[in-house]
Amino acid sequence: MNKLETRFDGLVLKNPLMPAAGPLVGDDEKMLWLNKEAGCGAIVAKTISTKMAHIPHPCIVGDNNAIYNCELWTEYSKEKWINEFLPRYCKEKGDTPLIISVGYTKEDMEELIPQLDRFADAFEVSTHYVGSDLNTLRETVSTIRKLTKKPLYMKISPHMPDPEGFARTIKEAGANGVVAINSLGPSMVVDVANRKMLANNDKGFVWMSGPAIKPVALATIYTIKHAEPSLTVIGVGGVASAKDVIEFLLAGASAVGMLSAPMLKGKELYKKIINDLPGELEKYGFSSIEEVINTELDKTAVYEKELPSVDASKCSHCGMCERNCPYFAIKLNGAKVPEFDSSKCFRCGLCASKCPVKAIKFF
Repeated sequence: MNKLETRFDGLVLKNPLMPAAGPLVGDDEKMLWLNKEAGCGAIVAKTISTKMAHIPHPCIVGDNNAIYNCELWTEYSKEKWINEFLPRYCKEKGDTPLIISVGYTKEDMEELIPQLDRFADAFEVSTHYVGSDLNTLRETVSTIRKLTKKPLYMKISPHMPDPEGFARTIKEAGANGVVAINSLGPSMVVDVANRKMLANNDKGFVWMSGPAIKPVALATIYTIKHAEPSLTVIGVGGVASAKDVIEFLLAGASAVGMLSAPMLKGKELYKKIINDLPGELEKYGFSSIEEVINTELDKTAVYEKELPSVDASKCSHCGMCERNCPYFAIKLNGAKVPEFDSSKCFRCGLCASKCPVKAIKFF
């Protein structure tokens, strides 16, 4: 077993990074590039439904920290996937697992799963348009489980009000795990100069993904894994570096999906992260991906804290701590290191987290 390998539900991934369902996996050519050239540990196909998506244009906007999209599921017919894309891809995919994303209703599953089962190593089912009703979710999972023996992962949207109930329901109905999370929304992008929306559906909205939603994804993964430890979690939503991969695994994921960051930073980011992972593991004292997954996060809450300390050899006297302090508790006196007013300092920790040279510490 190599140090980057991860195993779950009978699947073997040479590394924990895969694409998430979306435009970068929209046909066999793109999937093969991510498999052969980028070296992803598994491939997820773009969401297939019984009908082709009717997509407005433009449908994707990017900024420094997020993608905003109204792109929907695949723009190709299920016949195109079944007769062309999937046979061509599977002929050349090798031993890299293929997870086929499908949507959306129980009736759609009854039609799609039997036709796609021969191509899939596992299924991902998007619940983005199903809503938050757990009975509907249970019926959908139960229907799929009768139609396939392949591993089944239900993708949770951040609008789901009860992630623990979601996890319990899909487990009872026969799912193997959760993909967490789908894009966040509705959201909106405004073009001030032209008094219009930059991209939008008929209601004026888009959905947000990318680094900006990472904290929501981590919290959802942690919540689900601790509520139902036997469920596999595939973490999606904000991965942009090898360090992010480790964070997602520590939160409870067994593998991670990435889509938005390569659209913001370039598609070569997949290969870069895979190449960076061994060094990042070593940097943080891990011998393998498996060790990261088996490590429990410390969540001890501390209510009493001493004043922060400053390492004078690191301090660059930039003044950021003084400018940012919400309690007006920090002063820079000439060339000296920051001084903390104990009567004002709330021990909030903002200064330590924002210090660009990591000179401020809490002990």
